[in-house]
Amino acid sequence: MERDLATTLQANKKRVVKDKLVKYGVTTGGSLVLVTLLLIFGYLLYVVLPIFAPVSIEETQSFQRKDATPIYAQGIDEQNEVAYQMDEQGLLRFYSLRDDDLGQTLLQYQAFENTNEITKTMPAKGIFALTNMKGEVKIVKPSFGTTYPNDKRLITPELDFPLGEDVFVVSENQQPLHHLAFEMNEENAGIAAVNTDGEGVYMLISGEENFMTGDVEWSQELFTLPGFPNKVDQLLLTPNLRKLFVRSANDLMVYDISDTDDIHIESAFKVNAKGSNVNNVQLLTGASSLLVANENGVISQWFEVLGENKREFTFIRDFKAPAKVTHIVPEFYRKGFLTTTEAGELSIFHTTGETELLTESISKAGALNIAISPRANAILVSDKDVIKLYSVDNEHPEITWSALWQEVWYEGYPEPQYIWQSTSASDDFEAKMSLVPISFGTIKAAFYAMLFAVPIAISAAIYTAYFMSPGIRSYIKPTVEIMEALPTVILGFLAGLWLAPIVENQLPGIILLLITLPASILVAAIIWTNLPKSMSDKVSEGVLPLVLLPILVATGYFSMAFSETLELWLFNGDTRVFLTNDLGINFDQRNSLIVGIAMGFAVIPTIFSIAEDAIFSVPKSLTMGSLALGATRWQTLAKVVILTASPGIFSAVMMGMGRAVGETMIVLMATGNTPIMDWNIFEGMRTLSANIAVEMPESEVGSSHYRVLFLAAFVLFIFTFFFNTVAEFVRQRLREKYSSL
Repeated sequence: MERDLATTLQANKKRVVKDKLVKYGVTTGGSLVLVTLLLIFGYLLYVVLPIFAPVSIEETQSFQRKDATPIYAQGIDEQNEVAYQMDEQGLLRFYSLRDDDLGQTLLQYQAFENTNEITKTMPAKGIFALTNMKGEVKIVKPSFGTTYPNDKRLITPELDFPLGEDVFVVSENQQPLHHLAFEMNEENAGIAAVNTDGEGVYMLISGEENFMTGDVEWSQELFTLPGFPNKVDQLLLTPNLRKLFVRSANDLMVYDISDTDDIHIESAFKVNAKGSNVNNVQLLTGASSLLVANENGVISQWFEVLGENKREFTFIRDFKAPAKVTHIVPEFYRKGFLTTTEAGELSIFHTTGETELLTESISKAGALNIAISPRANAILVSDKDVIKLYSVDNEHPEITWSALWQEVWYEGYPEPQYIWQSTSASDDFEAKMSLVPISFGTIKAAFYAMLFAVPIAISAAIYTAYFMSPGIRSYIKPTVEIMEALPTVILGFLAGLWLAPIVENQLPGIILLLITLPASILVAAIIWTNLPKSMSDKVSEGVLPLVLLPILVATGYFSMAFSETLELWLFNGDTRVFLTNDLGINFDQRNSLIVGIAMGFAVIPTIFSIAEDAIFSVPKSLTMGSLALGATRWQTLAKVVILTASPGIFSAVMMGMGRAVGETMIVLMATGNTPIMDWNIFEGMRTLSANIAVEMPESEVGSSHYRVLFLAAFVLFIFTFFFNTVAEFVRQRLREKYSSL
């Protein structure tokens, strides 16, 4: 007896130890899961938050100017080690920004002894055109060479002459030119100016390589601009040499110079702000937009918009500087620009984000001349006394709340839109990173998948748990659950390469199936109920699906076989053309219908398994009690079983929704991955998860694109968290409501 007691006590101690180990193990595992989720959440925030950081500048270098000659323009190399200035007399001077020789002159160049006017191309090219009192023009490009003596980087100033060192005579009577404008592309160059007679002249310079020497020989043609205004304040050329802008006070004339045999005025319009006058016009990077500065500090953006008959320059948006703007300096490769005022204030703006990023007073000496680094990470500022170099922290100016979640009017678009287009082959590309289209695509894909999966999965779960015989259930339930183990990449592959062509070619048959399958089931049920009892009793109720299965297969076969005939009768032999041309419905082969079927097939096992367990777990005493009180099996199912199992059924649906929202491979392979916003079931979409999978490998680490993709992952995280929270809340309410049954 004592031995048995000792054995029992020892067994109890082991059980206590095991219980504690299990308790601590479960607690530790659950805690680690929560910690993991928090770490994921924290890392996403760590990567995303820098895109919303405010812009800041900090002075890093400063030295006194050696002369007080007004500066026309200046520039800086990519490494912010060497800068140049060109004064209003045409003297180009390179100087060092390095600590060991700060301010030291490295190279000087004087194009003309008597420089009359100077103009500069778009910032990315950095080419100057200078003219003298004889109407001669010389083209000069300050540049920087990089060498590595003793494995140490050395930036040295250089002078390039893109059109050679010869001058171009634009004024035939050797008189001074005014309002000089110059641009060049890979093949040609153009010079526009106003001569002393007030005429507008345009010189087209064409280059041709000499096959004998390899040198480029330049030829020029001079044209007179028709309908030129009497008073001209500014000329601007586009880099593609297709348009010339002529500003006369508040009026802007646009010349089409693409065909020199037919130079004509394309349009003319006023560009001034209400109650103010224009004092400066500049081209934004890419030369698609005009920036118009007014005397009241308002800077407006204009670009061409497709109207009823043609493209017309349209006011898009405006920005407000603190005072009258003296200089507008566009960034090299982004859609941002800087302005200065007469009071020494510097402002930084970005057009896509429609934001003022920074305004700061950086000089007490008055008007400033500024230059921005090619990498937009430094600003060179000169006033009449001092030259200063500022470092700039402005990595992600294009990412704002409005750019992510509101309609933005992008260059070349007819109206504000939600657009996701993150990359392009052009340096002038304006990144479009609205998360609305891909968030919409996520919801659209999940909606169509659930529309396909929920009725089938819930109906199957109800029948399997409540009506099906135990013998068949023991095969059906594991089989459906095994479907969940199918790799989604295989489902996506089959959907994109096998199912999509079938649906496209047999679309009338697919639509017919929606009618014939329910109708065949209904007809079969009517026939079955009218059979003699002696025949119907031979088949148990639990195996009725085996009787119905051949009927469904036959119905499907005949529907698909009749597809071609139906297409010929109703759709003139081509359903796709009928949808597109007659109904105006776009049709893509890989569309939402394909995604709904394929992703619904992937989601069905999840919903079925959880819902079937919930229904099967309803206590038999409730079912038997309901039947004993006279309720039919269908009444018992509707009033007792479904209500009792409703928390589990709802959880099953929400679990399926979470799976559909986060699905990647099926939507990646079974749709066109086009980020459009349209509920059309015959068009595709792009989802958050698919977008991340497609674009993350090609994104530069730390770039705006990279961080916005992490923001997309964060939004996806929020989506799933929201659905799970709602599911838990509703499930608890349902459990409380029906727990008394």
